[in-house]
Amino acid sequence: MNKLRIVLIEPDIPQNTGNIMRLAAVTSIPLLLVGKLGFSLSEKHLKRAGMDYIDDVDLQRITTIDEYLEEDRHRCFLTTKCSKLYTDIPIHIEPYDIVFGSESEGLPKEFYSKYTDQLYTIPMKKGARSLNLASSVAIVTYHLLSRNGFIDII
Repeated sequence: MNKLRIVLIEPDIPQNTGNIMRLAAVTSIPLLLVGKLGFSLSEKHLKRAGMDYIDDVDLQRITTIDEYLEEDRHRCFLTTKCSKLYTDIPIHIEPYDIVFGSESEGLPKEFYSKYTDQLYTIPMKKGARSLNLASSVAIVTYHLLSRNGFIDII
């Protein structure tokens, strides 16, 4: 499971990214930020949410989505626009990315047709729009860690 990576595509809200940085630090999972960010990495809200864990994050940065897609990795894209559950994400394939879109736009539109077999969702009641990004990342990450016996963090 140590080949798992959390990927955020063009995140908008520094507090969410800070919380996700904290999650990445305490689980020793690398965090990759892809594309245009809606904030500066030096922003105080990012640092406040990440607290003193930010120095422990394996933070990676790729400036374009195309460059990210050139990497040879298995990807699972999380979205509200599909029916396959996140509990069906396979854990035996490496290297492995769980990919989340921005808070305002979600994943790029072309992903929905290009990666149909790699789309997963967190169930919500009918009519609900979405969960908070940091909450979604935590749900999926800890589910995958649990399925793998929390190797490397216990």
